[in-house]
Formats: sequence, C-alpha cells, structure tokens
Amino acid sequence: MEQTDKKILCIGLVCLDIINVVDKYPEEDTDSRCLSQRWQRGGNASNSCTILALLGAPCAFMGSVAPGPVADFILNDFKMCEIDISLLLEHAECSFPASVVISNETTGSRTILHMNRNLPDVTAEDFSKLDLSQYKWIHWEGRNAEEQVKMIEQVREYNSKQDKNNQITISVEIEKTREPLYQLFPHGDVVFVSKDVAVHFGFQSAVSALKGFYSRVRKGAVLICAWAEKGADAMGPDGVVVHSDAFPPEKVVDTLGAGDTFNASVIYTLSRGGSLQEALTFGCQIAGKKCGIHGYDGILQ
Repeated sequence: MEQTDKKILCIGLVCLDIINVVDKYPEEDTDSRCLSQRWQRGGNASNSCTILALLGAPCAFMGSVAPGPVADFILNDFKMCEIDISLLLEHAECSFPASVVISNETTGSRTILHMNRNLPDVTAEDFSKLDLSQYKWIHWEGRNAEEQVKMIEQVREYNSKQDKNNQITISVEIEKTREPLYQLFPHGDVVFVSKDVAVHFGFQSAVSALKGFYSRVRKGAVLICAWAEKGADAMGPDGVVVHSDAFPPEKVVDTLGAGDTFNASVIYTLSRGGSLQEALTFGCQIAGKKCGIHGYDGILQ
C-alpha cells in the first residue's frame, strides 16, 4: 500500500454535543431562551477526524459507542463525512456520552457539562487486532493513558520492522490536567500539550511551556502548544521555537472544537511532508476560521 493511500487514525472519544447558543451566559436558577440549539457529533478525536476528512485526508476513527438512537445519529454523521468507522467498538449495556454545551455568541466562550457514565475506552487488546499497515499516522487523544502507552508500544514494535517510509508517525494530545495523562509525554513523535496543562504547571506562555516540558518528550520529538488568541508555538529537536500568530475571525461565534481543528490541521500538514512552520500557520488559520462559524460546515471556504 502506498504511503499516500494510507489513513490517519484518531483514537479517543466520540460523544453527542447538544449545543445551546445564547446571547449571554445564563444566571443560575433562571429561565431563558436559546438563540438556537443543535445536535452535533463531538469528542476530540472525532472532531479531528471531521477536519481531516474536510481537508481530503483519508482518515479513520477508533472509539466506543453504545447502541441506540444517539448512536444512529452519530454513525450517520460519520458516514456523511466519509470517515472510516470500521474500528468502532459497541458496548451494549452502556450509555452514550453526551455534552451539554452553552455557546455564548457575544463572547465566543463555550461552557461544557460532560456526562460519561460507563462507556469503556479502547484497550490495548482492542488495538492489537488492527492491521497497522493501513495507517501512516495514529493520533491518541489522551484518555486511559496506561492502555494507550501499551498501544503505542505495539506501534513502536511494528515500526522497528519497517523501513523508514512505512513507519507510522505517533502523536498524542495531553489536554486535561489529570496526572495519569502526563505519562504520555515521552511516547509521541508529535506531542500536543494544552494551555490548561501548561498553566496548571505554572507556565505563563507557550514558549515557557515548551522549554519547561521539552525534557519530558522522547529524543527527536516535536512539542506543540497552542495558546488561544496568542497563536501557537512549537519546538523540535533543534531547540528552535517556531511561532504562528492567531488568525481571529471578524467575530468569534463558536470556539467549540477549535483545539481539535488546530491539531488535525497540523497533523494533516506534517503528514504530507510540510514544515513545522507551515503546519503551525495552517493550524492557526483553520482554527481561526472555525471560531467564526457554527460547527464545521464551510470551514474551508
């Protein structure tokens, strides 16, 4: 299989986002009308697949679903986007994860209430059944990190038997401030660390976060940190910091999924041989466009 025909696989969450658009954030114990409400397929890895598919990259999603009407909506949406969902894992006695999102049209903020009661994440055993020769890049949304480390070890083992052209690039996203996720730092070829995690560790800027965290990543890895309206920075093994400014829309209307959009756009560019600077700039451009529209339709116009 030619490298160009191989897919980018994203592993992580798919959930239902119930998005309520309001003109101002509601006060507690009040009754107010939404400007609009919509259902949207959400979850970091799922959103990143949406962007990859819109960019024209062959991509696949691996994650768990619980059967029922919500799953029907989600599966239909995946199919409409032409995302390969042959790796979905169905768990019969579970509830489908859902997020209620309050999207403030005046400020562009999004407030998320997430429910995920009992749906298991992908395990290393599930992952071991994959035919890895179909993929050129695998991205993990940091979740059940211990299992994810085992999955990554399987890919490293596979890579050790391949020539350079057939090796799979590994990326990980460390978004939440949860201690177990930090064990993912040394495992990615490309590591995305969030502003939230950086601030949690006391860093005041993307550049200071890159310099502070770089000792945790593997030799030769690229570390990337996006910092909302301040753009994004990255550092590779040469120790040079690469920066892109943000590209804010005329009006910020919906920032939900902007980080997933950035990650996917960076992965897309790097997977096609683009430079780190090109990837960062493109990531910031597409994420900026995303903030100016509801959802993802028309993001490339």
